[in-house]
Amino acid sequence: MAIPFKLLLGSLIVMSSLMVSYGGNFYQDFDITWGDQRAKIFSGGQLLSLSLDKTSGSGFISKKEYLFGRIDMQLKLVAGNSAGTVTAYYLSSQGPTHDEIDFEFLGNLSGDPYIVHTNVFTQGKGNREQQFYLWFDPTRNFHTYSIVWTSQQIIFLVDNTPIRVFKNGESIGVPFPKNQPMKIYSSLWNADDWATRGGLVKADWTKAPFTAYYRGFNVQTCTGSCTSSVSGRTWQSQELDAYSRRRLRWVQKNFMIYNYCTDLKRFPQGLPPECKRSRFL
Repeated sequence: MAIPFKLLLGSLIVMSSLMVSYGGNFYQDFDITWGDQRAKIFSGGQLLSLSLDKTSGSGFISKKEYLFGRIDMQLKLVAGNSAGTVTAYYLSSQGPTHDEIDFEFLGNLSGDPYIVHTNVFTQGKGNREQQFYLWFDPTRNFHTYSIVWTSQQIIFLVDNTPIRVFKNGESIGVPFPKNQPMKIYSSLWNADDWATRGGLVKADWTKAPFTAYYRGFNVQTCTGSCTSSVSGRTWQSQELDAYSRRRLRWVQKNFMIYNYCTDLKRFPQGLPPECKRSRFL
């Protein structure tokens, strides 16, 4: 069953009949793309698992592609000593000028927090990384990781708490992904050459196979001009409400560990233009 669409945290958005919802059967919505038997769909299509061993990881892709919408997925990440593993969950188009919106979960030693790595690619170029620690153990229970993508902004959410907003900066010369439909991808793979402390900590293959679990997939898309019941504004122009902005600031103050917009060593000629406006987060 499709969950209610919440573009503003704490505000139920009632959309018009042009709102289209796709909900949650992995047999119907996804194809296993690699990994042989390391990727499995079970419980009647309601649950999916990806595994990684020393031979290979695994991955899947959505059957459909999407242009704008809200994408929700519940994940339970690799438990125990997950150092060197990366669980990637992202949207992407194809080709040398592809667009991409990334969640990547970097495993760590037992007891150390996971790192959530986010990035936005436009016209084949990324370099817009922000990284966060999570404020809970993502391996004990399922948590919902969402991407809200409109023509005006991209919002990354964890359990409906916004952790990052990337706004359309075309007015200041910053390309924004709005023309290329994207498919949903996920994979579990070995990145122990860089993922954990810059590659200093390697995967402990005695703990393999490493397994992540997925459920609760939901996509809600909008075709045409979908108008919400909040102040008569269109879906594409919605902004975070005051509570959501406070939660966003709380996350960025307490859990952000890397922000490309503060990395002066990386950009000695000057920070990217979107970093110079406080409204870009």
